[in-house]
Amino acid sequence: MRSVAFDLGAESGRAILGTLENGCLKLQEIHRFSNRPVWVRGNFYWDTLELWREIKEGLRLALREDPTICSLGIDTWGVDFGLLDEAGNLLGNPLHYRDPQNQLGFESAVAQVGREKIWNQTGIQSLPFNSIFQLKTLLAKNSAALSLARKLLFMPDLLTYFFTGEQVSEYTIASTSSMLSHSGKVWAEELLAELGLPTNILADVVAPGTVVGKLLPDVQREVGGGEALVVVAPAEHDTASAVVAVPAQGDDFAYLSCGTWSLLGVETEEPVLSRAAMDGGLTNEGGFGGKIRLLKNIMGLWLLQQSRQRWSREGENYSYGELTQMAEAAPAFSSLIDPDDPDFLNPPSMPEAIASYCRRTGQHVPQTKGEFCRTILESLALKYRWTMERLREATGKKLPVLHMVGGGIQNQLLCQFAANACGVKVVAGPVEATAIGNLMVQAIATGEVEGIDQARKIIASSFPPAQYLPQQREQWEAQYNRFLMLLK
Repeated sequence: MRSVAFDLGAESGRAILGTLENGCLKLQEIHRFSNRPVWVRGNFYWDTLELWREIKEGLRLALREDPTICSLGIDTWGVDFGLLDEAGNLLGNPLHYRDPQNQLGFESAVAQVGREKIWNQTGIQSLPFNSIFQLKTLLAKNSAALSLARKLLFMPDLLTYFFTGEQVSEYTIASTSSMLSHSGKVWAEELLAELGLPTNILADVVAPGTVVGKLLPDVQREVGGGEALVVVAPAEHDTASAVVAVPAQGDDFAYLSCGTWSLLGVETEEPVLSRAAMDGGLTNEGGFGGKIRLLKNIMGLWLLQQSRQRWSREGENYSYGELTQMAEAAPAFSSLIDPDDPDFLNPPSMPEAIASYCRRTGQHVPQTKGEFCRTILESLALKYRWTMERLREATGKKLPVLHMVGGGIQNQLLCQFAANACGVKVVAGPVEATAIGNLMVQAIATGEVEGIDQARKIIASSFPPAQYLPQQREQWEAQYNRFLMLLK
């Protein structure tokens, strides 16, 4: 089997060629490209057509490498969507989930129906960037695009449509919207109608692993082949694909998909709709095989990415490795932050936002790059501990191990901090979890792999993980109590 996974993140996208032979999966990065959102007149957009151009280039290069590629699949971040008119044309660039106008729809919807009703019908935590609030904003602003829309497609579904002409919504990506019933089978039409939102524009929901279609003739001509290639809807939400790639045994474990966001959660058979889960900020998103990903969105390495970007604009360019070395050399626990404070969502300057938070909370204000970076990493680890406790309360699971996957695990200091803070063994790997999960779902869809259990065995043998054991437990316990004071 040779398949291509297109994995799009907030900073970049990749085309990864996967080869499955003799029970071993091998990866080859074929194409990497930047994902650069654009500010226009106060709104924040994804440059969707540029992404589409780069994806086609990735497929062209992959087919040049191997014309017999059997499938492709696309995964992206959640919630964002494009609107199509009656002729199937895209009605403008999709808005970015960090667009500031989303707050308007969020406040309007919560005031109208309340967070609890949204939770009870969808099992999704009310966050300003959720699709339901983006739509509510468009409605409040009398959006011409919304009035002309005949179909709503989430980002990976939109790109799949460009490939195939088929309009569907894959379950895991649809579940991030706060518009899908917690059953995962139907849209929450009663809730949407109460908010005045259109339901006729929503596409049919399909399970991850569905073969959506084949390449359109014009796409085949442009990329130079692919006549026999099928387009599969993998677990299209990047975290859902990453969870597929967790090399876990049994079901008593927590996972942390570590990148721009830190998505920390557990797999459950049914949604957890308790008050404790809602108050703990947990959310019930769809997973492969009908599983529920009960998790919390934590701001993640976005804080480090944005700090690095700010310093770069000021003429100081550092690699992530250099910043981690600075953090390791800096004093421990000089300052702590709540990574999920709203001030960190999309500030003009992340270092200044962190400094302001520390001043506001009566703490030492970081002075060096190392102090800023260590503050971020230690605070993230402590937020992981807090979230693990919420997950235990909501599920009754013991969670003796934390599986960390994704690009963020290349930061070994963060992995060790996570073990220290949470007091559990951390199993780190694979790095390319999202692309691997994407490829494995394609393999299941095409009959190369029997199911998730076999997939995880292949992953564990193909990408042996690293392990981190807790250290400095007394020191981290004391700092956790200090951290809790910031959350009150």
